[in-house]
Amino acid sequence: MTTSGTLTLGSGGGIAVRRSHRIVEPMRPALEHVGTTGGLSWKRHLYRTSAFRFSWHFHPEIELTLITAGSGTRYAGDRIEPYDPGQLTLLGAGVPHAFVSAAPGRHEAVVIHFRPDFLGPRLFDVPEFEAVGALLAAAGYGLELPAPEPTIHRLVALTGRTGADGTLGLLDVLVGLADGGPGRSLASPGYRSPDRPDGRRRMDDVFGFLHARYGEPIALGDVAAVAHLSPAAFSRFFRRATGRTFTAYLTELRIGAACRLLTESDRAVADIAAFCGFGNLSNFNRRFRELKAMTPREYRARFG
Repeated sequence: MTTSGTLTLGSGGGIAVRRSHRIVEPMRPALEHVGTTGGLSWKRHLYRTSAFRFSWHFHPEIELTLITAGSGTRYAGDRIEPYDPGQLTLLGAGVPHAFVSAAPGRHEAVVIHFRPDFLGPRLFDVPEFEAVGALLAAAGYGLELPAPEPTIHRLVALTGRTGADGTLGLLDVLVGLADGGPGRSLASPGYRSPDRPDGRRRMDDVFGFLHARYGEPIALGDVAAVAHLSPAAFSRFFRRATGRTFTAYLTELRIGAACRLLTESDRAVADIAAFCGFGNLSNFNRRFRELKAMTPREYRARFG
């Protein structure tokens, strides 16, 4: 997580996306240098800020982020979803991500970074920590984990612990998380499937473009041009990489953004539909019901 970025926050409780009808340079995740906290082989920090601003980035460290105040939107791999206080996210090394506040206010998160081998190359292979090793492997797609009150307290306490006491505390947290259930995978199963560097760069370019411009009309040819492929070749490439069609993914992305606006603002449903890229309200309502099994108004009443 980082608190710098290039997109701004909308006054209605969403991301104010720069709108243009021309193709812009696609957005690639930036490599972030994390480093360590003095006296530790890993890093922990309590971020307090008026807003987490968009910064699409990745790093070789594993990241554990606990939201303790504020709400907004979490980007992880090819998934965009809302976040709220108490949400705990585990991101494996190299997973592109960003956290964006819904509106300025009080925002706070406990963020912990550590290398998979921060205590030796085979620590998580021994029987005592095999479950932790499995958890960290699963984090290669990003995980949302259960965060009961004791876990929250231990994570917050870690921001003030140093030396061996702090490292033992981190191990205790990781063991507890591994024993607490498998968590929910975030990125789609095929997200990391392009093994060739050019394939991975293409997917990063495409996801960055879509996440920044989902509210605009996007034709298949536009996004195929970002990937430097013909529309037919791009359709095959995207389905192979994500397990679903480009149209299905874009619809999921837009509906996810609409869910955030429904719960965080009082904007009219028709206005939200238009802002999120749906030119037809009936189509928006139909797609929303298909994905959420309820109408937008029912969703607002239940979660708003």
